[in-house]
Amino acid sequence: MLIGIDASRSVAAERTGTENYSLYLIRALLELGQAHRFILYFRQEPPEGLFVRNDRVSWRVIPFPRLWTHARLAFELARHPPDVFYVPSHVLPYSHPPRCVATVHDLGYLHHPEAHRRRDRWYLHWSTRFGARVAQRVVVDSRATQKDLVDWYGIDPGKVVVAYPAGSEGFAPVTDQGTLDAVRRRYGTGSCYFLYVGTIQPRKNLPTLIRAFASLAEGGDIGSDVKLVLAGKAGWLCQGILDTVRRSSVRDRLVLTGYVPPEDLPALLSGALAYVLPSWYEGFGLPLLEAMACDAPVICSNVSSLPEVAGDAALLIDPRDGSALAQAMARIYKDPALREALVTRGRERVGAFSWRRCAEKVLAALEAVGAEDGHGR
Repeated sequence: MLIGIDASRSVAAERTGTENYSLYLIRALLELGQAHRFILYFRQEPPEGLFVRNDRVSWRVIPFPRLWTHARLAFELARHPPDVFYVPSHVLPYSHPPRCVATVHDLGYLHHPEAHRRRDRWYLHWSTRFGARVAQRVVVDSRATQKDLVDWYGIDPGKVVVAYPAGSEGFAPVTDQGTLDAVRRRYGTGSCYFLYVGTIQPRKNLPTLIRAFASLAEGGDIGSDVKLVLAGKAGWLCQGILDTVRRSSVRDRLVLTGYVPPEDLPALLSGALAYVLPSWYEGFGLPLLEAMACDAPVICSNVSSLPEVAGDAALLIDPRDGSALAQAMARIYKDPALREALVTRGRERVGAFSWRRCAEKVLAALEAVGAEDGHGR
């Protein structure tokens, strides 16, 4: 069977959740699918070594200035259709091959429309509903997203495949003091800090985190050397968050690092008091697993998919309750035994997720779609 995959997201210079998902899942599919041939579609030339290329795996680099998915990629698929076409994100071309599979990561724009720009919200709504309805199988990262697809868009639950992703490959605790010190100096974190890693955008509920940290600092519940580090690139509608940082009474203890490359993240996570994600909504939450893989205790919201991912390996809080978040942070700071217990549970939890298991479910969906009308060359 010839499987076509939109690999355009995987070549992003500054990869975040969706881009990492594309990269690691495609790699796992290529390794697992020895019985099939693959063609990967790129908008730009991928970096050397990103993917293998051999007699089973070919590339098509098709640059185009605008509307790449719905114009250039659609044209290529019409001229040379694969047996099955797979999109690791929700956007299927409007004109697409008859046998398609798409991953839908989340429907957060429906739960919290105020956290998205109007034009982005409209496009997400249209493209996600369209892709979920026309695809023969829909892959989701969590049961929370599966439920959303059924409840909001009326998608047949029988065609929705839950395939849990994993964290970035190669993440492990960094114990070398020189490496830890170098990363701390590079980003100005100091030696004692709470850490958020992710895009700076409203959905992440960062003003609540900033206010919770400020209440601890002002009340003397944490030491004067403790900082709050917000690591990630600026996303849409981030100005309100930046204003909250600027106006905070503990501005001098807030560190905004900007985008942190993957090679620095393990040390940044390993040195943290805790990784904190008070998000309003997540389709999965890859950084939770990356934090656990680096022996960082985790505090996260008790909504959407996050309890599925965290299990008993995190302190779960209501994202609407800033005082509960502050209390959780104070517990982490004051209780070494609690930190160690969360680290131990986190190590076990990480083992429940792997890209190979994710790829096995996705490949099974692709094979099922390819076989539905007798195709499978």
